Amino acid sequence: MLDDTCYHCGDSCESNPVHFDEKVFCCHGCKTVYEIFSDNGLSYFYELEAKAGSTPNPIQKKYDFLDNPEIVSQLVEFDEEGVQVINLNIPNIHCSSCIWLLENLNKLHESISVSQVNFPAKTIRVTYKTDGFSLKVLVLLLASIGYEPYLSLEDYAKKGKKVDRSLLYKLGVAGFAFGNVMLLSFPEYFEVEEFWLEQYKVVFRWLMFAFSIPVVFYAAQDYFKSAIKGLRSRMLNIDVPIALGILVLFLRSSVDIVWDLGSGFFDSLTGLVFFLLLGKFFQQKTYAFLSFERDYKSYFPIAVTRLGTKNEEENIQIFNVRKGDRLLIRNQEILPVDCVLIKGVAEIDYSFVTGESKPVTKEKGERLFAGGKQLSGVLEVEVQKSVSQSYLTQLWGNTVFSKDKASNFQTLTDGIGRRFTLAVLTIAVLSSIYWLVFEPSLVMNVFTAVLIIACPCAIALAAPFTLGNMLRIFGKHKFYLKNTNVIERLAKIDSAIFDKTGTITTTQQDAVFYEGIELTEAEKNMLKTTLRASSHPLSRSLYSILQSNDIVTLDEFQEYEGRGLEAKADQRTIKVGSASYVGHEQKSKALNTSVYVSTDEEVKGRFVFKNHYREGVDEMFKELQQSMELGILSGDNDGEKPRLQKILPPNAKIAFNQKPEDKLNFIKGLQQSHKVLMVGDGLNDAGALAQSDVGIAVSENINVFSPACDGILDAKALDRLPLFIELSRKSIKIIKISFLLSLCYNLVGLYFAVTGQLQPVIAAILMPLSSISVVAFTTVFVNLLGRKLK
Repeated sequence: MLDDTCYHCGDSCESNPVHFDEKVFCCHGCKTVYEIFSDNGLSYFYELEAKAGSTPNPIQKKYDFLDNPEIVSQLVEFDEEGVQVINLNIPNIHCSSCIWLLENLNKLHESISVSQVNFPAKTIRVTYKTDGFSLKVLVLLLASIGYEPYLSLEDYAKKGKKVDRSLLYKLGVAGFAFGNVMLLSFPEYFEVEEFWLEQYKVVFRWLMFAFSIPVVFYAAQDYFKSAIKGLRSRMLNIDVPIALGILVLFLRSSVDIVWDLGSGFFDSLTGLVFFLLLGKFFQQKTYAFLSFERDYKSYFPIAVTRLGTKNEEENIQIFNVRKGDRLLIRNQEILPVDCVLIKGVAEIDYSFVTGESKPVTKEKGERLFAGGKQLSGVLEVEVQKSVSQSYLTQLWGNTVFSKDKASNFQTLTDGIGRRFTLAVLTIAVLSSIYWLVFEPSLVMNVFTAVLIIACPCAIALAAPFTLGNMLRIFGKHKFYLKNTNVIERLAKIDSAIFDKTGTITTTQQDAVFYEGIELTEAEKNMLKTTLRASSHPLSRSLYSILQSNDIVTLDEFQEYEGRGLEAKADQRTIKVGSASYVGHEQKSKALNTSVYVSTDEEVKGRFVFKNHYREGVDEMFKELQQSMELGILSGDNDGEKPRLQKILPPNAKIAFNQKPEDKLNFIKGLQQSHKVLMVGDGLNDAGALAQSDVGIAVSENINVFSPACDGILDAKALDRLPLFIELSRKSIKIIKISFLLSLCYNLVGLYFAVTGQLQPVIAAILMPLSSISVVAFTTVFVNLLGRKLK
């Protein structure tokens, strides 16, 4: 006989049930969704969570307003070359099966390229092709499978988000009930027998029962949901013993008052839920405080070039950009804002946003979107929207081009939690069987005490609080990491490779002089214009010292990574770069970094740079060599080799004349036996940064935003890199010590629980206190470590 509830959403099918595929559905909408899932290989959705769907509401013409292009343009983040990107608020996201389904939308419609879920924010970011598809079709598709998005133009305009206060409400209910139950338990605590037994015993006990009902069925519901979902997915998560403990306490206490066996453990029950929710609230608030996006927004190290009224150039921080500003975007730089092209020919790579690598060509007056990378020449643009830090943060973490470099540390914590849960359940069952034989009256006390005292919440809290705090401390000292996972990987590094120019050297204090045929005024103008389009550190340094102020319009521009620049204007050609690139035959090795210049295939001369190394580099290498192997990969000649050999250990790997692909292959080869840190300038080193186990881009005063890297380090803090690595390693030690402390606490608690000496009321107090103590331990010691950076 078929179940009388809908297979998809779980609603009752008493009236007009729909039968299909030996299953019953409450309506044709749920049947249609089931068919969509089955036809597209998504039936695993029902294995993740039975009856997981939501009943689709009739929407009819509700979303006809999305046929208006003007409204759609206000909602989408990106709209170019038949590709749109939209970030939608999905209130119905509530579990892992929701995430799994929503991140597989591409299987429901071929026009959808990528869908990413932000579970805490309950949003989904979808990239889709508009050929035969639209935002309206997407919204209707989401609504049809039970995930109707919340759309509000007013909210989008204000960038506002609905605040979820459900945890606060649950905490309030649990706290209110806990306080009243404790008050009603005073006669029992103080053994006021006459008052208690003769007049109000029954009333007080049933009042405690009444107060516990909203606590169990409302305030604690998330623990039951999580436990059930875990069991349905055949996973033992840390909420299983919590939910079991709450359920057992409630049932045992209810039996006690119904049969007049005692007052039960309602004080323990409400106290347990209150302290659990208090810990969750504390954790939520701490995460909000430690939010990387907030730190990133406050300390974003990227600068852009703003043009003044007289075309003077000014480097400003990205969050100071305002609507109407004119910006200079050089070759290989990221567009930080939506803007309109004023001057130049744009060849934009939007692969960071859409995953499509085909460049898009734009001309004067056309709109450009944030996240695109300019591939050819310099642009002048007018800002249409102020910069969105959250958008760039999303861009940095976009799965389109990022790769999983290491297993997440939280996964290790979850793994420990699962084993711990299995052990706790085994101990609880075995100890209950033992006492059932020798002293049946202690069975329930032992069972409940074991489940409560051995909760692995403290273990689960250790890693996020430790790593989150360290992430915040690093951000305060100008070291910005993509996420807490990077800290764990940084702690495992045993080999560090550095780029030279723009990384361990600074172009801001270089001494530059020219050797060769004197350049004409026209050649100087063309040279400065060519350099203006490049974001390479040597180009920026040379551009800043050239006296010519006349900027000419280039007909063509091309930058060849690791070699040089080429530009054409008025039928004249100029090349700037390495000796081999411009066609110069070197008769002797250059002792310093040199940039050669040729016009119309005639070599004119070279600009010689006397490298100035950043302060503290010598000491930095001395500290690093104590715990890891070091190396230098440089695209320049080996003129600086004697200097580098003096400050590096004898076994250091030093290679010159390295092209970007050479650096990437070097890192790949080194990874066969080492965990590799790559430190570069984020330009020619993008491939090596992405390949390494941890890639760090050093930022000075130019736009070096590189989604390929895992962290951005302010150039002034480069000498602190050994300390950052040391603190990462000590953070992992703190987590391990926290695990041991939690384990010791649980072993002691389990001894008293298993032997029947621990009352549930004591366990209910001790368990949340263990979580608080672990959080306090990690917070205090991480902050003590952070003092080393001051």
